[in-house]
Amino acid sequence: MAQNAFSLASRTKLSNGLSMPTIQLGVYLTSGRETSRAVRLALESGYRAVDSAQMYDNEAESGKAILDFLSSGANVDGLKREDIHFTSKLASNSAYSTARDAIKRSVKECGLGYIDLFLLHSPYGGREARLESWRAVEDAIADGEVRIGGVSNYGVKHLQELLDSKPKILPAVNQVEVHPFNTRTDIVEFCHKNDIVVEAYAPLVRALRMKHPTIVSLSKKYQCTPAQLLVRWSLQKGYVPLPKSVKKERIIENSQVGGFSIEQVDIEKMDGLDEYLVTDWDPTNCS
Repeated sequence: MAQNAFSLASRTKLSNGLSMPTIQLGVYLTSGRETSRAVRLALESGYRAVDSAQMYDNEAESGKAILDFLSSGANVDGLKREDIHFTSKLASNSAYSTARDAIKRSVKECGLGYIDLFLLHSPYGGREARLESWRAVEDAIADGEVRIGGVSNYGVKHLQELLDSKPKILPAVNQVEVHPFNTRTDIVEFCHKNDIVVEAYAPLVRALRMKHPTIVSLSKKYQCTPAQLLVRWSLQKGYVPLPKSVKKERIIENSQVGGFSIEQVDIEKMDGLDEYLVTDWDPTNCS
């Protein structure tokens, strides 16, 4: 793919032979009508992927917004369910049967028939709960309820533990907080080495560093907004960013990153901003 070719039509290949949209809408901390509206606006703007979770309590709103869009006049391309990628996540790791039932509930809650990507939301719960929950994901995939399995907030030791357990299905994705102010180099390198795609949540640093001098000066250099610069950094690093917004202009703006390419020297300048800034939670070192 050419450096400038990133768009909402871009897709990222996964280790299992499937692929998913490279830029996705995050719906963390949105609820009710706000979620429905954001998802609808994103789909109408060309987004083809939505990232939800059991803990977000908006699987139903996200799924209904997707179905409403598909059956509406706004669906000018005649898209079908399989053209929209939907992600959800297990709230907490537990015994196999509890996790298996929770996945079934998510599938029912979203109303989409199946979930494209299902993640273990964190490594909390201890080794046995993690591995039992992963077995539930594997069986959900075997039963057609889920298409792709992955993890979230997994540190290197948790990823290694899962790979060492010789799972029937390998995790295709690890979704972690990654941005220039928290580069997660060890986790990223491990994922790349093991063919695990890194999904970057909080790619906009939850707007905490939009006025940082380096971000401001590079935004001027590339004639883009700070948010576009941050999304573009994520893409050029090979990540799948999940920018979140509920405003139409921002939802569109966050995806318009194909008109420029950050020079390597500036990528390195942005990498150098790392301060291990955690904007929400950090379970990557839990036991």
